[in-house]
This record gives sequence, C-alpha cells and structure tokens, in this order.
Amino acid sequence: MTSDITRIGPPVDGGPSALPPGYDTMDDHELLRLHVAGNPDTFGILVKRHRDRMWAVAIRTLGEPEEAADALQEAFISAFRRADSFRGDAKVTTWLHRIVVNACLDRIRRRQVRQADPLPEDEDRAAELAGPVEEDAAEVRERRLDVLNALKQINVDQRSALVLVDMEGYSIEEAAAILGCAPGTVKSRCARGRARLLPLLRHWQTTRGGSDVPAKTAAESVGTE
Repeated sequence: MTSDITRIGPPVDGGPSALPPGYDTMDDHELLRLHVAGNPDTFGILVKRHRDRMWAVAIRTLGEPEEAADALQEAFISAFRRADSFRGDAKVTTWLHRIVVNACLDRIRRRQVRQADPLPEDEDRAAELAGPVEEDAAEVRERRLDVLNALKQINVDQRSALVLVDMEGYSIEEAAAILGCAPGTVKSRCARGRARLLPLLRHWQTTRGGSDVPAKTAAESVGTE
C-alpha cells in the first residue's frame, strides 16, 4: 500500500497497471468504502485512477515539480488516513481535490516569505490562455512565457480558482465545493484573476486582427477554452 501512495510525480507513459479482477468496474464510492472496511488494494486503485488530474492541479497551483510532488504525497496520505471522514454526499473526486488543493495552499502559505520561482512551462494550457497557436514557434513560446509570468502575479485564492475553473474545466459549483467557499466567491475570484491577467496580456489580445477588444470580452477569452 505504501508504494501506491508514495509514487507521486509527473505522469509517466507505459499504460495502466493491471487491476485486481472486478475492481476496474467499481465506482469511486465503492472503492473508498472497501478501503475504509480494510481492503488493502482499493485506495491504490483510486490513486492510480485520479493521479494525473490531481498532479495537474498541484503543479499548476504550486509551479514547482518537487513541491507539487511533496504536496500530492501529503494529500494522498492524508486522504488514506482520513477516508472514514468522507460522508458520501459529494463525489470522491471533489473530496480528493479539496485535500490536494488544501495541501498546496498550505505549502504556498509556508513559502510566502521566499521569492517565488518561475512557473514551469505548462505548455498546452499556457498557449490556450494566450490565444491560438498557429504561427511561428518563437512567438508561441514568447506568448506562453508571458502567460506563465502573468499567472505568477495573481494571488493564491485567484490562482486556485482559475486553475480549477479555467484550466481543469470544473464548473463554478464544483470549484466552490473543492475550495470550500460559496459559488459567488469563486466567480468573484475568477473575475478578479482574469482582470489581473488582462492588462498583462493585452498586447496579445490587441494583435489579434490589429484592433483592441472590450475589456470584459478579452478577460473572458484569457480564461476560457
């Protein structure tokens, strides 16, 4: 069991591991229930099933692979130990995301006294945030780096909301459940975060066709698929 919850890091190729017979068809609630009942395999299956998405949240929130791996390990160990506290009135993924986000936020608070390091290059989504990726590679890379540098300047609450809603595709209600706040708070944080990004990325917005775009429309385009 220990090896299942401590091998945390960037997803690796090689295909899914073989699962014990029948477990691959069980839903998350049943796997967690069996874990609480003492089954030695089912929590590891949950980790393998959702690790990639949890990793994406951790790396985009913390911006540093080693920190993200440590936070994710802490989160999965916490979930492993606290599984009996899951009440069953939400999705297991919502519960797991809440634990992962809280582990990331705890690390951010602990390191706030230090100067933040540059974010890693989350290439796919960074390029999406700044716009279409059709021209020359140098321009695409410059745009991507601009977006990542802009994201560094958003406070932790706004960044967490944007990571969940704009990068991971969660609904406002789902993000609110994960973050433990009201949907209106998530909407407000996303709006403020996009507003912070807009002036930092305006030069990319205004070069689409050579004319400026309304602030609200531009802010929405910065944060949507």
